[in-house]
Amino acid sequence: MKILALETSTDSGSVALLDGTTVTERQVPGRPGHSEILLPAVVALLNDCGVPLAHLDAIAFGAGPGAFTGLRLACGVAQGLAMGLGKPVVPVGTLEALASQCLEDAIFVAADARMSEVYFAAYRRVPDGLREVLAPTCAAPGGAHLPSDGTWFGFGTAFRAYGEVLVPALGARLTGFDGAPVPLASSVARLAASRFQRGETLDPALAAPFYVRDKVAMTTSERLAAGGKA
Repeated sequence: MKILALETSTDSGSVALLDGTTVTERQVPGRPGHSEILLPAVVALLNDCGVPLAHLDAIAFGAGPGAFTGLRLACGVAQGLAMGLGKPVVPVGTLEALASQCLEDAIFVAADARMSEVYFAAYRRVPDGLREVLAPTCAAPGGAHLPSDGTWFGFGTAFRAYGEVLVPALGARLTGFDGAPVPLASSVARLAASRFQRGETLDPALAAPFYVRDKVAMTTSERLAAGGKA
């Protein structure tokens, strides 16, 4: 099985190739907002691995939530490559990909959504992967909440960006947190492999990003009201 994965939901993009049980990953140089940057990274990765595009079985992408431009980019490039090859695509949620990188059993993922908001979700580790306990949601840091019971470990950039508000809002059932991790293409590839084996693929024409929220940016008055700059 050979799966190419694209992850550009944050400022730190990456591409990865899963070839059997081996995953090779490369960071996308600069800020991955344009196909002119992402496509050369894909070509370089495949060349380094000695795998022609035509030998791929599927194209996976981080579907969101995340940066609007980055999500559209990954989805569009995945669609274009898959259509040209006659292969399926495999969308993977970025918060699930992030949670899969954590070694804890009860994981509360929270990513910086900009505009003074966070994306968050919760997952429990089970024998065959992760089980979603709290679906991806967007809220102000003070409005984030843990699932109704159990203790949870926090994971994701929201803890670095808004920890002074987010941690008290989550309360004593938060056992600790790591505010550094971002979703990786290697995680998207591994999750996509399981979906591919179960037949959970899409025709490229049907692929779409998962936004959670519809608003792209704040107005000047909204930024000022939130304490930002005009």
